[in-house]
Amino acid sequence: MRKIREWMTLQVAKNPARVVIFAILAFNIIFFLFAAFVIRSLSLSGTEQMGFFEAVFYTLTMILDAGCIQFVIEDIGQANVTLALICLSIVIIGMISFTGAVIGYITNYISTFIERSSSGSRKLNLSNHGVILNWNTRASEIINDLLYADKKITVVVLVSDRREEIEKEINERLSDTVRRENNSIKERAEDLKGLKRFIYLRKNAFRNRVTFIVREGDVFSSKQLSDISLERASTVIILGDDKLNTVCAFGKKEIVEDREKGNSQTVKTLMQVADITASERSFDNQKIIVEITDPWTADLVNKIIRAKQVNGKCNIIPVNVNRILGQILSQFSLMPELNLVYNELFSNKGAAFYPLEMDVKDDHTFIKEYLASHLHAIPLTGTLESSPGYSFFTAEHESDIQITSKNVRTDASYSVSVNDNFEIEPKTVIILGHNSKCRELMDGFDAFCGEWDSDYSKHRLNIVVIDDPQHLEQMDYYIDYPFVREKVPVSMYDPEKRQKTEEVIRKYVCAANEDTSILILSDDLASEGDIDANALAELVYVQDIIKDLLEEKKLKERTEVDIVVEIIDPKHHDIVNSYSVNNVVISNRYISKMITQIGSRDVLYSFYSDILTYDDRNAVETGEFESKEIYIKKVSQFFKELPKPTKAADFIRVVYDETSKGCTEEVNPSLVLGYVRDEIDLHLFTGDLSEIDVELTDRDKLIVYSNH
Repeated sequence: MRKIREWMTLQVAKNPARVVIFAILAFNIIFFLFAAFVIRSLSLSGTEQMGFFEAVFYTLTMILDAGCIQFVIEDIGQANVTLALICLSIVIIGMISFTGAVIGYITNYISTFIERSSSGSRKLNLSNHGVILNWNTRASEIINDLLYADKKITVVVLVSDRREEIEKEINERLSDTVRRENNSIKERAEDLKGLKRFIYLRKNAFRNRVTFIVREGDVFSSKQLSDISLERASTVIILGDDKLNTVCAFGKKEIVEDREKGNSQTVKTLMQVADITASERSFDNQKIIVEITDPWTADLVNKIIRAKQVNGKCNIIPVNVNRILGQILSQFSLMPELNLVYNELFSNKGAAFYPLEMDVKDDHTFIKEYLASHLHAIPLTGTLESSPGYSFFTAEHESDIQITSKNVRTDASYSVSVNDNFEIEPKTVIILGHNSKCRELMDGFDAFCGEWDSDYSKHRLNIVVIDDPQHLEQMDYYIDYPFVREKVPVSMYDPEKRQKTEEVIRKYVCAANEDTSILILSDDLASEGDIDANALAELVYVQDIIKDLLEEKKLKERTEVDIVVEIIDPKHHDIVNSYSVNNVVISNRYISKMITQIGSRDVLYSFYSDILTYDDRNAVETGEFESKEIYIKKVSQFFKELPKPTKAADFIRVVYDETSKGCTEEVNPSLVLGYVRDEIDLHLFTGDLSEIDVELTDRDKLIVYSNH
């Protein structure tokens, strides 16, 4: 009996639900048999000829339906009182012990099943799906960009808390994108009527083909990672969380200091993920994308890659968020139109970058041969170090790269006159505010100087920083960056804020001969309620100053000064646009777009690293220009005279031939990807290039892929 009691204690503790259901079933079986035995044994009036199993059957039917008592008692008025009482007792007890207990158990089981499924304790049997571990402001953009993929996609998100809030955020983001895209389709169908319009809308309707599941759990738990089928996922994305934005100002300082030392959460998560994906039971060619923001984490991630990465099994790709955003913001400040270009090329919508596995001897031969037989894509490079080898292209669809044309004829009489002495014109950038990427932003400017002004003697770049004294002190007043010509310490809430800002803007906008842009940074370490608040306030100051300058005739038109505004929350995009700002940079969205593309084509990361990084000083001093970037170059400066109208196919080929003559180190082979008109009208060359008309004006700006 002691062993039985111990066994029962363990069963009740480990599997209470199982004990309850067995107890209900056992009690009811005994009760049915006992009731049937009583009815059969009494041999009362109405049951004399009833067999035992017949009595069991009638007992069960009475419990399930009290009306079936007539099969035992034909006439209740003449029935034996004892038999009637026994039957009624059986019905009442059976309804409680069988019907009520079983229904109650099943109801509770269903509720528990739903709760377990929502909380993440039930295993998901999936394969070739995407997994996102942790959550931040970039996560919903990653899922949103998957809407433009050419297939159905399933994404599982594992977070420690806020499941319902995150589900709502994703639903709102996806619904808003689907609505915007379908509204655009309706606008394009305005001229169609009746059945044609209906068919067009049905055929081109933008649909949500992304299925997402948000689970609450522990990202360090191997069981919970196994429950979301991590070993069978095609892509795993490890994000840093954004809890910093939800804490008070006093708690924030401690978190910021800890994060500057390193992100241990990212390291621990990667260690757990790498251990699973590197195992024999995991799928081959899995991609693990890891966000990193500091050198300590980057160093440990690289060590984990050396220890755990298995070729053909898992490929770990560290994405340095701050460095990439710093490079992007510096390039946008120098060439604001790049915001339009990257916004499309870095996404799955419209034109994009595509890799193709192939071995190439040298870029020049590869590009010449490809242009001679293809009209639907533009070749960029084919010599990036990788194994196997890959070439990279811009195209509207990946399939366009393979479309060949046997007889690509070019207009032999068409020619252009390229300015051999072209140089980037001097640039002044006025920076207002700060964020956590200021040092990486300055490193981006420094790399630009390294390519175009290696000894800082030509003053090709002048940076002016207007920021609060505390952050200027934190940055050592930018002493490490000689191109920072002036630092203006002024607090956001200083009564003299507008006056000092206006003095600086007037000084550089009105007096300088070089091109001027204003970069307004958003503090990504602000509390949740203050996200983008400082950037919006700075924008109000700047636009008011620009308006004064226009009224005073100091500026001829608003576009003379490029205003680039960084925001973190996409919801503020329309607010900024209402102030006639064309270059709104949703910085987190670029990281999300890149991560989405890398998730499906991981070799793109090396290409992105190349185009976002200017050449270092050593390469400039030795005359070696290995790195290629995308530049915005004015038509009036790039050509000696305005090119005649032609087709895009001829224009691309002739410009490349003219800029690559001799194939020596001194030349700068240039591929034209498109052009920008009136600051916002983007024309990327995609589709059948022989059908695209190109008629440039002096005010247009070329989008050029070249060494410098």
